[in-house]
Amino acid sequence: MRIHVTFIDRVGITQEVLALLGGRSFNLDAVEMVPPNVYIDAPTLGADVLEELREALFDVRGVQAVTMVDILPGQRRRLQLDALLAASSDPVLAVDDRGHVLLANPALIALCGREPAGESLTALFDDADLQRTLIAHHFRLPMHEVSLGGQTLLLDAMPITDAGALLTLYQPNRIGERLSALHHDHAEGFDALLGESPPIRALKARAQRVAALDAPLLIQGETGTGKELVARACHAISPRHDAPFLALNCAALPESLAESELFGYAPGAFTGAQRGGKLGLLELADQGTVFLDEVGEMSPYLQAKLLRFLSDGCFRRVGGDKEVRVNVRVLSATHRDLEKMVAEGRFREDLFYRLNVLNLQVPPLRERVDGQSFHAAGLCADPATDVSSGTEHLQRPARQPLAGQRAATAKRDLSRGGDLRESAGGHRRPGHRPHRG
Repeated sequence: MRIHVTFIDRVGITQEVLALLGGRSFNLDAVEMVPPNVYIDAPTLGADVLEELREALFDVRGVQAVTMVDILPGQRRRLQLDALLAASSDPVLAVDDRGHVLLANPALIALCGREPAGESLTALFDDADLQRTLIAHHFRLPMHEVSLGGQTLLLDAMPITDAGALLTLYQPNRIGERLSALHHDHAEGFDALLGESPPIRALKARAQRVAALDAPLLIQGETGTGKELVARACHAISPRHDAPFLALNCAALPESLAESELFGYAPGAFTGAQRGGKLGLLELADQGTVFLDEVGEMSPYLQAKLLRFLSDGCFRRVGGDKEVRVNVRVLSATHRDLEKMVAEGRFREDLFYRLNVLNLQVPPLRERVDGQSFHAAGLCADPATDVSSGTEHLQRPARQPLAGQRAATAKRDLSRGGDLRESAGGHRRPGHRPHRG
């Protein structure tokens, strides 16, 4: 039986109410003092004793009401907290200011195989310095790598003033999912591939077949023909569509930086490295897809390291000695003739065959005769949106000729051998800028 006593807040009334309860011979499971309220949990309290207690409480000067409640506020908060922690799929634990576990959610208990309450962080994690480091920095550290039971995780610490911290553990691919969602600004699936010309229809038909196969895919085509759109579309309809899709442009980074981005690096790998090391795209995209754009620009050293990963699914981080195994599908793209590069000794033959298990050839824009109308319409709409202008400001009879003129200009630009980026840039030049009618 749970009782709620409301009283006028005056000096000494709390002690009087507690003394009255202490003089009764019944068991109390909990008493919560939240002036001007007292909450009492007495499960063995009978109706006759309750009536006597009610009368005694009203005899205390200042008591205004004695009512029954279903649950005490503290108990309700604990149930709500338990429900909140149980709803989190990520392991979460609260620690005190000495680094000892106060409570853990079911996901963490399942991960470590026991109830860790009361244990130190040193006993729980494989890193003997973790507890000391967190306390020394008052639990204010950037997200960094930890190991629990031999499993690599990312730890995010949120300090609680003078009370310890809330620690959340993430699987590496959970961070990859967030990065993938953050960078995802394209239409889903093959909706991003505009056009109905025979080459485009043939590309879509073949891409839909190879997308479902869990093997490396090489996408070849001229620069600016939409190879990354094809890769994203293949990922979107593949069995891995719910997992991360992360991309790396091999031509945009020097060898050392490309290596650390793709494979990550171990703690202390080089001067200026992040504390705790860094996960590479392969680990962040575990169970998902990594897209290597312009793979033909990859250095011989990285070609050899990528070949080993494609062979057995394992790699070592920069400066590390631990083998890391992940399950990632590799999609790659290039505008170069890799077979010619292999013949010239500029690209590894064994890597070429590993990447070219499946392949797609993206047709150049000049061959997409019917599709250019779709691209032209999109190119006309984009700059109009950028300058908050467009054909919608014209009278209806004037819209169609203007739209036709813009489409014709875009088709002419594409037929000259340009790509989508060049045509889009051309329609943003002053000569192509739309004017209000």
